[in-house]
Amino acid sequence: MAKKTKQKAFTLVETVVSVAIFAILAVTAYGLYATIARAITNYRGASTVSSLADQYLEIARNLPYSEVGTQSGNPHGPLPDSFSPINVSFNGNEYSIYYVVNAIHDPADINVGVQDYKQVKLYIENVSTGEKKSFVTTIAPISLASMGSGGVLSIQVINKAWQPVPYATINITNIDLEPNINLLRTTDDQGRWLEIGLPADDHYRIIVTKDGYSDDQTYSADDYPGATNQDAAVILGQVTNATFIIDHLSSLSFYTLDQTCQPLPSLGVIVGGAKLIAPGVLKFYEEYTSNLSGLISPSTTSSCSNTCGVASCCLEYDTYSPAVGEGTYMVYGTSPVQSVDLLPDSNQNFNLILGQRTANSLLVVVKDASENPIEGATVELQGPTTASGVTGGSAWNQNEWTGGPGQEDFQDASKYYYDDGNISASEIPEALRLLKVDGSYMPFGSLDSSTFDTGTEETRYTSLTWKPEVQADPATIVKFQIASNNDNETWDFTGPDGTDDSFYTASGTPINSMNDNNRYIRYKAFLSTTKTNQTPVLSSVTINYVSGCPTPGQVMLPGLVQSNTYSVTVSYDEAGYQPQTVNNLGINGYFILQVTLYQ
Repeated sequence: MAKKTKQKAFTLVETVVSVAIFAILAVTAYGLYATIARAITNYRGASTVSSLADQYLEIARNLPYSEVGTQSGNPHGPLPDSFSPINVSFNGNEYSIYYVVNAIHDPADINVGVQDYKQVKLYIENVSTGEKKSFVTTIAPISLASMGSGGVLSIQVINKAWQPVPYATINITNIDLEPNINLLRTTDDQGRWLEIGLPADDHYRIIVTKDGYSDDQTYSADDYPGATNQDAAVILGQVTNATFIIDHLSSLSFYTLDQTCQPLPSLGVIVGGAKLIAPGVLKFYEEYTSNLSGLISPSTTSSCSNTCGVASCCLEYDTYSPAVGEGTYMVYGTSPVQSVDLLPDSNQNFNLILGQRTANSLLVVVKDASENPIEGATVELQGPTTASGVTGGSAWNQNEWTGGPGQEDFQDASKYYYDDGNISASEIPEALRLLKVDGSYMPFGSLDSSTFDTGTEETRYTSLTWKPEVQADPATIVKFQIASNNDNETWDFTGPDGTDDSFYTASGTPINSMNDNNRYIRYKAFLSTTKTNQTPVLSSVTINYVSGCPTPGQVMLPGLVQSNTYSVTVSYDEAGYQPQTVNNLGINGYFILQVTLYQ
């Protein structure tokens, strides 16, 4: 019995091994069969496509040379193109078939623009699988008489440095012809393309593009009279030359900041380029709204790349200038100065330093003979309003106090920190005055401003100005003291000699240097009168300073009176520049004056 049991167990092992060997052989055989089946299928498919290619290339070869072309292409002819392919059933499969035909000029031929032969490219696509095959043949004319007629477009694509741009896509269209022309071509390694045999017409639209590049194109003279690059005219038997300039896209970020470098969100900013489509028509002109970080990132294309090293590189090279719309703020200065020359394949930032808008203001831009901004130049304004400043600086201006006292840090421009109870800000027109009680003005009153934060200890205070500079009655007096610190707690008010016994009594007086290198500042205004029926008036106070939000070569003089009789003197004696004076300057609204200093 034991011997019989042992023999049965051995038979079971043999069975398991046999089944495993059979399974391996079966899987191998199936894989081999599947491979052979796929090979047969691919062979049949390739044979089918090859047979179709022979058939449809022969159709093109049998056409008269002058008729070898596509239905909406150039050269024009009866062959179907990608816009109107033919569908055929062959060996149980559906295929889409179309042609692309190009008239080719042999580079060895010294006669530029002459058509030497035609290149015919046949595309066969399996509708079910999407697999596409292409086949190419060339067809030469039997004689010159068979070549047909037309004109030539010679297209050159270059970059900003006038170097050729290879493999750019050229779209040539003409909807005035019947049938319409719609061609897609690609420049060679020298950025060139010759389109030969086009019908004569004046309305060929050419658009040049390339991934990661700006675009360039022609425009209709009907839509844009005087267009600098009008739609091309093809003339029978002649060559029309057209040059297009495209280059790598770049990134440009605009930041809207206050004078302490803090972001200003939700501000409308208009950004315009310098390139023109036609006189008075900018190629780029858009309005944006800054985000919570004060950021604006303009774009000229929906297809953004990272060629310039950032995630969003979508703006073409140009000179861009921003401007803020009507509202609470106006531009007190920019960095760089006024506009930015955006280079190809670059990443640049542009800061707009904004301050409170006033009805009339003057922004002075000072440059040297090489157009570089000059830092530290003194700007003095004389006229109905006198003011001064130093280029590269900023200004804190307050011209409203109707919000009343109680504001420790300057946030609401209509509020302040403290007054002694003898000050009024509610009379019309709005200004600070002494309080009137029982028909008589109080003899004396004072006001402490809120704390203004310049954003950095590296601050130099330049001048204190106010309006009106001179009171209407000598019996009324306005004067000031200044206090500054780095702890926002210690407020020791002093005058121009650095003591608490002196006062700033003349608008435009330089601020004592002991206040420099302090981040926080306040002013204290003193109003007094010796006549009970007269009060001093204070409509505006401005503290000019230079700190962490630079405006190179620029100084803002806000809160001016409209006039045509101003004079501006710009000087920088320490650097050896000759002073310049501009007389009879008219200021009405927001005015920008550029002055050049020479050594």
